[in-house]
Amino acid sequence: MSEAKAQHARWSDIPLEPMNPLLDRHFVHGEQAMLARILLRKGCIVPMHSHSNEQITYVLEGTLRFTLPDRVVDVAAGEVLVIPGGIPHQAEAMEDTIDLDVFTPPRRDWIERTDGYLRGEQK
Repeated sequence: MSEAKAQHARWSDIPLEPMNPLLDRHFVHGEQAMLARILLRKGCIVPMHSHSNEQITYVLEGTLRFTLPDRVVDVAAGEVLVIPGGIPHQAEAMEDTIDLDVFTPPRRDWIERTDGYLRGEQK
Protein backbone atom coordinates (compact mmCIF):
# COMPACT_ATOMS: atom_id res chain seq x y z
CA MET A 1 0.00 0.00 0.00
CA SER A 2 1.50 3.33 -1.06
CA GLU A 3 1.07 6.34 1.16
CA ALA A 4 -0.26 9.57 -0.37
CA LYS A 5 1.90 12.63 0.22
CA ALA A 6 0.89 16.23 0.73
CA GLN A 7 1.82 18.69 -2.01
CA HIS A 8 2.88 22.27 -1.36
CA ALA A 9 3.05 24.89 -4.10
CA ARG A 10 3.07 28.64 -4.70
CA TRP A 11 1.11 30.02 -7.62
CA SER A 12 4.25 31.99 -8.52
CA ASP A 13 6.15 28.69 -8.93
CA ILE A 14 3.55 27.11 -11.23
CA PRO A 15 4.07 28.22 -14.83
CA LEU A 16 1.27 30.38 -16.16
CA GLU A 17 -0.17 28.69 -19.24
CA PRO A 18 -1.32 31.08 -21.98
CA MET A 19 -4.44 29.57 -23.54
CA ASN A 20 -5.31 32.37 -25.97
CA PRO A 21 -4.62 36.13 -26.12
CA LEU A 22 -7.23 36.85 -23.42
CA LEU A 23 -6.91 33.81 -21.12
CA ASP A 24 -4.13 32.40 -18.93
CA ARG A 25 -4.30 29.72 -16.26
CA HIS A 26 -2.39 27.54 -13.88
CA PHE A 27 -3.65 24.64 -11.82
CA VAL A 28 -2.81 21.98 -9.30
CA HIS A 29 -4.59 18.69 -8.78
CA GLY A 30 -4.71 15.67 -6.57
CA GLU A 31 -6.48 12.38 -7.13
CA GLN A 32 -9.97 13.70 -6.36
CA ALA A 33 -9.99 17.45 -7.07
CA MET A 34 -8.36 20.23 -9.10
CA LEU A 35 -7.86 23.92 -8.23
CA ALA A 36 -7.25 26.34 -11.09
CA ARG A 37 -6.38 30.04 -11.02
CA ILE A 38 -7.75 31.66 -14.17
CA LEU A 39 -6.84 35.13 -15.48
CA LEU A 40 -9.30 36.52 -18.02
CA ARG A 41 -8.97 39.87 -19.73
CA LYS A 42 -12.06 41.98 -20.42
CA GLY A 43 -13.97 40.56 -23.37
CA CYS A 44 -12.61 37.02 -23.01
CA ILE A 45 -15.25 34.44 -23.85
CA VAL A 46 -15.01 30.84 -22.72
CA PRO A 47 -17.21 29.19 -25.36
CA MET A 48 -20.31 27.17 -24.51
CA HIS A 49 -19.21 23.75 -23.29
CA SER A 50 -20.01 21.09 -20.73
CA HIS A 51 -18.07 18.47 -18.82
CA SER A 52 -18.89 15.70 -16.39
CA ASN A 53 -16.91 17.45 -13.62
CA GLU A 54 -18.68 19.49 -10.96
CA GLN A 55 -17.31 23.06 -11.05
CA ILE A 56 -17.22 25.64 -8.29
CA THR A 57 -16.15 29.11 -9.46
CA TYR A 58 -15.08 31.76 -6.94
CA VAL A 59 -14.37 35.20 -8.43
CA LEU A 60 -11.51 36.98 -6.67
CA GLU A 61 -11.47 40.14 -8.84
CA GLY A 62 -13.71 41.36 -11.63
CA THR A 63 -16.99 39.93 -12.96
CA LEU A 64 -17.84 36.89 -15.07
CA ARG A 65 -21.14 36.64 -16.93
CA PHE A 66 -22.25 33.01 -17.17
CA THR A 67 -24.77 31.86 -19.73
CA LEU A 68 -26.56 28.76 -18.44
CA PRO A 69 -29.44 26.82 -20.00
CA ASP A 70 -32.02 28.55 -17.80
CA ARG A 71 -30.51 32.00 -17.13
CA VAL A 72 -27.66 34.47 -17.40
CA VAL A 73 -25.93 35.32 -14.12
CA ASP A 74 -23.17 37.81 -13.31
CA VAL A 75 -20.72 36.52 -10.71
CA ALA A 76 -18.74 39.38 -9.14
CA ALA A 77 -15.75 39.48 -6.80
CA GLY A 78 -16.54 37.61 -3.59
CA GLU A 79 -19.31 35.53 -5.20
CA VAL A 80 -19.50 31.83 -6.00
CA LEU A 81 -21.25 29.79 -8.69
CA VAL A 82 -21.68 26.01 -8.48
CA ILE A 83 -22.18 24.28 -11.83
CA PRO A 84 -23.21 20.61 -11.66
CA GLY A 85 -21.53 18.19 -14.07
CA GLY A 86 -23.13 17.97 -17.51
CA ILE A 87 -24.61 21.51 -17.50
CA PRO A 88 -23.70 23.55 -20.61
CA HIS A 89 -22.23 26.95 -19.77
CA GLN A 90 -20.36 29.89 -21.27
CA ALA A 91 -18.45 32.62 -19.46
CA GLU A 92 -17.58 36.16 -20.51
CA ALA A 93 -15.22 38.48 -18.64
CA MET A 94 -17.06 41.77 -18.17
CA GLU A 95 -13.80 43.28 -16.91
CA ASP A 96 -10.32 41.95 -16.16
CA THR A 97 -11.05 39.01 -13.87
CA ILE A 98 -9.23 36.52 -11.68
CA ASP A 99 -11.12 33.47 -10.51
CA LEU A 100 -10.47 30.20 -8.76
CA ASP A 101 -12.17 27.11 -10.19
CA VAL A 102 -12.47 23.85 -8.29
CA PHE A 103 -13.25 20.73 -10.32
CA THR A 104 -14.08 17.30 -9.06
CA PRO A 105 -12.87 14.98 -10.33
CA PRO A 106 -9.84 16.69 -11.93
CA ARG A 107 -10.28 17.72 -15.57
CA ARG A 108 -8.45 15.09 -17.63
CA ASP A 109 -8.67 17.29 -20.75
CA TRP A 110 -6.75 20.05 -18.94
CA ILE A 111 -4.14 17.68 -17.55
CA GLU A 112 -3.64 16.07 -20.97
CA ARG A 113 -3.81 19.45 -22.78
CA THR A 114 -6.67 18.31 -25.06
CA ASP A 115 -8.90 21.29 -24.20
CA GLY A 116 -8.88 22.89 -27.63
CA TYR A 117 -12.05 24.92 -26.97
CA LEU A 118 -9.98 27.12 -24.60
CA ARG A 119 -7.09 27.38 -27.04
CA GLY A 120 -9.20 28.76 -29.88
CA GLU A 121 -8.95 25.48 -31.82
CA GLN A 122 -11.78 24.26 -33.99
CA LYS A 123 -13.78 21.26 -32.80
